[in-house]
Amino acid sequence: MNMKRTFGAVLTILGIIGLIYTGVLIINHSGAATTMIVVGIIGIIFFVSGIGLVRNTTDETK
Repeated sequence: MNMKRTFGAVLTILGIIGLIYTGVLIINHSGAATTMIVVGIIGIIFFVSGIGLVRNTTDETK
């Protein structure tokens, strides 16, 4: 089991959740603008870093 790949998957899922939450806040016009911006930026960072970890981690079999 590759820990980097697992951590990348977790980061990707957290990023998706953050982006969906931001989208729901924007559609419902609820929440402050700063909250939406912060959650959206954190979601993008988590998503991109998670995808990067999954793509760049090589599988090493023993």
